[in-house]
Amino acid sequence: MKQVAFPLTLLALITLACNAISGLTARPTPSETPAQTPVETPSTFDPAKLGTTAEDITYCSIPYGTPLLMDVYYPEDGDGPWPVTVYVHGGGWVSGDKSKGAGFRFVEPLRRSGYLVVSINYRLSPEHQFPAHIEDVKCAIRHLRANAGAYNLDPEHIGVFGGSAGGHLAALLGTSDESAGLEGPGEYQEYSSRVDAVVDLFGPTDGTAFCIPSKIEAVFGADTCEDEIITIASPMTYISADDPPFLIFHGDQDDVVPINQSERLHEALMAAGVQSTFIVVENAGHGFSRAGDSELYPTMKTVLQMVVDFFNHHLR
Repeated sequence: MKQVAFPLTLLALITLACNAISGLTARPTPSETPAQTPVETPSTFDPAKLGTTAEDITYCSIPYGTPLLMDVYYPEDGDGPWPVTVYVHGGGWVSGDKSKGAGFRFVEPLRRSGYLVVSINYRLSPEHQFPAHIEDVKCAIRHLRANAGAYNLDPEHIGVFGGSAGGHLAALLGTSDESAGLEGPGEYQEYSSRVDAVVDLFGPTDGTAFCIPSKIEAVFGADTCEDEIITIASPMTYISADDPPFLIFHGDQDDVVPINQSERLHEALMAAGVQSTFIVVENAGHGFSRAGDSELYPTMKTVLQMVVDFFNHHLR
């Protein structure tokens, strides 16, 4: 396996854990931005929901009438409040669903590890163009904080993960704060949309991936690759030292999103002093599909465990 950041050995996994623990520092919240939890929300959670899934919950209603839906996967046991991991599906910003995608395989392992797992839908192109997608993701985070008591969640420990276009949105959520102007018109504006940890699975990150004929106009509403919206859409535009830690995966045989997209994001995060770990999955195409006859390395079992471990270190 190509070694990026460190060799993938038992020592490397231990190092990842140690680095993650050392990164547990409080992020300063500027006084002019919304607090993560401006008011205390007493728990109204029904224990009968333990181990169940609540489907098609409306998390926000955009002013022009589009209901935004999510599924909530409750831990099997425990008193809470639970840390949260939010799944953002892929589909090139034009398709996909909260119950599908390469990242959906992480939902059950995270639920079994004691997380409240939330999987969201968001508005899709071409009917809705960027920044509608990220506005919806941000509204979902605000909704969770505003309703922490109802879900018995810990509003101070929220992580996000996504694959492909969902990886892009997860990364953009991680780097852009309220000053980016991407909050949109949705509810709960008094709450922060910031998250505490990000897992980006082979997401596009800059204009070279956005500026392709099938996407530039339909998704971004742009006429040329020099349009300002292309810069606005890039997670790298907003990177700052107070961003949450990142764990980035990319297949070395990905022919949909070039691996250099993840390499550039990782390098930019590290240059800004943000904790970032980049793992190259050998013999993996887009979506971690196997390319050729060779097995994936690291295996999907190992990747799943690394994601769980990463969130354990940063959200507990």
